[in-house]
Amino acid sequence: MRDNKKKQPPTKSKLHPRNKHRQGYDFKKLIKVCPALTPFVHVNKYGTESIDFFNAVAVQLLNKALLMAYYGVVQWQIPPNYLVPPIPGRADYIHHIADLLSDEEAQKIPRGPEIKCLDIGVGANCIYPIIGNKEYGWSFIGVDIDPVAIESAKDIITSDPSLNNRVEVRQQQNKKHIFQGIIQEDDVIDLTICNPPFHASLKEAQASSLRKLSNLKKEKVDKVQLNFGGQSNELWYEGGEVAFLKNMVKESKQFATSCFWFSTLVSKQTTLKSVYKALEQEKAIVVKTIEMGQGQKKSRIVAWTFLTKVQQEKWRQFRW
Repeated sequence: MRDNKKKQPPTKSKLHPRNKHRQGYDFKKLIKVCPALTPFVHVNKYGTESIDFFNAVAVQLLNKALLMAYYGVVQWQIPPNYLVPPIPGRADYIHHIADLLSDEEAQKIPRGPEIKCLDIGVGANCIYPIIGNKEYGWSFIGVDIDPVAIESAKDIITSDPSLNNRVEVRQQQNKKHIFQGIIQEDDVIDLTICNPPFHASLKEAQASSLRKLSNLKKEKVDKVQLNFGGQSNELWYEGGEVAFLKNMVKESKQFATSCFWFSTLVSKQTTLKSVYKALEQEKAIVVKTIEMGQGQKKSRIVAWTFLTKVQQEKWRQFRW
């Protein structure tokens, strides 16, 4: 006899082993810390609790509850229409990059405020500094070109004692630059991270959103609805992901001895060839690609350093 009962979706086993969100969302726990989430929780077709991920308010409340329940963040709010990031995926980046920092022999992850991370595109949400600080105690420099995002990130930081004095925010004044104008002469940075804009135009971003919504709803959607929000600088860059990352690689060479590891998410598999070519041209000494997977989506981190093996070892000894 055929079993028509819907099967429950599997544990998110593709997430990093240290990711707190591998078992999915514990809505009882989330509602306890954030009661405002209650009316948005329903039982889905698998018989498990979920929310409507097309509802921007529900998504923002879910993130707020996650940050409260798992990272001890009491105050977290962002301006309307700014990017609300999927926290499990952001946490995955932090955990994978922590492994990259670990000594290859001892496998010891460096922790504490002495470790400084530069977040390119910190956004109004300040998610990477929150997770990196709460999980590993790292200090951060958060960078953004948008003054509204800068002020929102500052508000989040000042409202949390563990983030205050551990996270600094700097505004990029020139949209053509990434590291220039941000990394100062006396800065010593262990790691840079970035979730780059991967569309080439607003039109392309909207078209991509329509495709995703149509696929998820199993019907044609004609109205653009960015359930995770996003401003133009968060979603698209002239020339798209390839142009942004080629610029990033080129500028990183100018700060070859100021930073141990440079890294970025690469959303599109087809972008990798251009990134590798740019890194070869700039003579990066070590290039690593870290595959990540969240559900049906696949992405990867590309990391590189210009430090020789001897320089890398000295860096570890004196800073970690």
